[in-house]
Parts: sequence; C-alpha cells; structure tokens
Amino acid sequence: MATANTNAAPLADSYVLGIDFGSTTGKAVILNHNGDIVAAQVSSKGAVSDEGVKDALAAALSEANITVDRISRTVSTGYGRRMLDIADRSITEITCHARGAVHLSPDARLVIDIGGQDSKVIAVDANGLVARFAMNDRCAGGTGKFLETLARAVNVELDEMGPIAMEAKNGVQVSSMCATFAETEVIALLAEGQPKVEVLGGVHAAMAKRTQGLVARVGVTEPVIMTGGVSRNPAAVAHIEDAIGAKISIPPMAQTAGALGAALFALDDLNEMNAAAASADDAIESELMTAEIAMQACKPACSGTPD
Repeated sequence: MATANTNAAPLADSYVLGIDFGSTTGKAVILNHNGDIVAAQVSSKGAVSDEGVKDALAAALSEANITVDRISRTVSTGYGRRMLDIADRSITEITCHARGAVHLSPDARLVIDIGGQDSKVIAVDANGLVARFAMNDRCAGGTGKFLETLARAVNVELDEMGPIAMEAKNGVQVSSMCATFAETEVIALLAEGQPKVEVLGGVHAAMAKRTQGLVARVGVTEPVIMTGGVSRNPAAVAHIEDAIGAKISIPPMAQTAGALGAALFALDDLNEMNAAAASADDAIESELMTAEIAMQACKPACSGTPD
C-alpha cells in the first residue's frame, strides 16, 4: 500500500520519504514541504533484508517526530526497491544517487558510489542529471562486500581496516578481485609472514584499481565526490584518489545520498513537476532502466580484470 492518500494533508503540513533499499543496509530520508532534511537514518540487518528498511524508517519517523500517515509521497530506490509496498514509485539507483549527490555537493561533476554489492561511477551535469555512467554489479569485487570478506580474513573489524591500511608503507600485491579468491590469497600472504598492515594496504590498492577501471569508462571530470558506505573508509578514498589522479571530497550524509535523491523526486511529485521536466526525467530513467536490465541479464564469472 502506497503512503499517498486522497485525504492528504495540505502541502504546508506534508512530508516526503525517500528509501534506499540497499543490498546490505536500509536508508531513509524525510523532507518537509520546503525540501529541508528533517531526518536521515541508516540501518543494517543483513543481505537484502526489509528489516533494515523498517528500522531505518522507524528511526527516521522518530527523528522527525511524525507518524507515517504524515508522509504524502514515497519514492524507493536501491537493490530491493521493487520489494517495497509503501512506495508510490521506484527509481533506479543511478538517477537517485546523481540527484542526491549534487544536492549535497552542487559543484560535483563525478560521483563515485561504492555500496555493499555494486559500484557506480556517474558523470553529472549542473542540474544533477546523469550524463554518463558505468556500473559493476557482476560480482562483489571492489565493493563493500569485498572489504567485509577480507576484513574477516585478516581478523579485524570492518571499521578498523581502513585506518590500519593507512599505515602501510609498501603494501603487497593482491591480484584476485573475486572476493572468494582474494580471501584465499590474503590468507596465504599472512601464512607467508606478510604483515597484516601491508596486506590490508594491498587489499585497498586492488579495490582502487577496480574502481579506476569504472572511472576510465566514464572519464574524470572534477570536482569528484564519493558516496556510499565505503566513503567512510579513509584508505579506500586515498587509494582511489591515487588511482584516478584526482582529489575526492566526501559530502555530509554520503551514505544516504541515494535515499536523499529518492526523497527529492518524491518532493517533485508532491509539487507536481511541470510536464516538460517530468518528460525529460522519464526519458532518462527509461534509458537507465534498460541499461540496468541488460547488465543484470549478463553476469559472467568473476575475473581479475576491471569492468
């Protein structure tokens, strides 16, 4: 059941909701009728779990001090966006991440988003519209799942591995980009006596190389910003900067950029976008959905080469 209703409150009393149903986390952002962010929450409850979304939504409603019936419009995005009955419509991750990222950093022209199961590089224009993009959702290589698997292999907490890797002097080469093969390789390196800190340096360098491959397909256009959960990892950011040869900025609310973009589209709906703008958005979204379907239809085995 969608949140919108025929007896909706007047616009001045209305709120909109953006939900990013990610592969490992749920994110929720609530805006008031002026477009002000009144709540933003992140919750993790396992792979593609609606429990994370429910927790994030409950926390966001509590932060905003409203009940769900005050939400006049909901837009969903993310890995499981079509699984949400509360959404009035769903929009692709590429579109929502671009919109949210440019709202957070208006000067941004390239967005690197690394989530739990996929990586996205999006060139955007001044209006937050997608100009070009490249996406890797074929395997976990170079994603948050890749880092999570290797953090477990070296017996450190996920939040600790970035700061530890920053201490690496030379790093060791990690050649496998498949998370499973890389885990075996990392265990072998540790068994050979390689220091944990240097192994972690190699892990982050390998991930950056994968990201560099995506950036090369789009082209470096500055300023560059990074969103998604991996943006909180300082070693990941530093290695990607070195790999692409450009400074990366991390905006506030980087992990909730997709949900913010979804909320902004929900606000557009509430304000009844003009027909020309709506038509342009629909055309872009149709193209992105076609590309997304094509990528999901072809999922070859993992390889060590960047997409």
